[in-house]
Amino acid sequence: MSAGKDIWQREDVASPCINICVIHPQARLCTGCLRSIDEITRWSQMSQEERRAVMSELPARGPLKATRKGGRSGRLRRQSDLD
Repeated sequence: MSAGKDIWQREDVASPCINICVIHPQARLCTGCLRSIDEITRWSQMSQEERRAVMSELPARGPLKATRKGGRSGRLRRQSDLD
């Protein structure tokens, strides 16, 4: 029954989290989703308008992704620094 599906569908703004949760020490933003610690903490309590406002700001924070040091290449760089 399609009517039942309509009842449970919501128009929530989805979290931009991509499960790369590393806080950039200078910018104080998550290098995965680009949100601040406060934005991440408050996300579930934010109104849809607040979430949309945060989402609209994220593209301007994009240059931080270029400095991300996670993943395989980050591990290899850190290992080579230790050698």
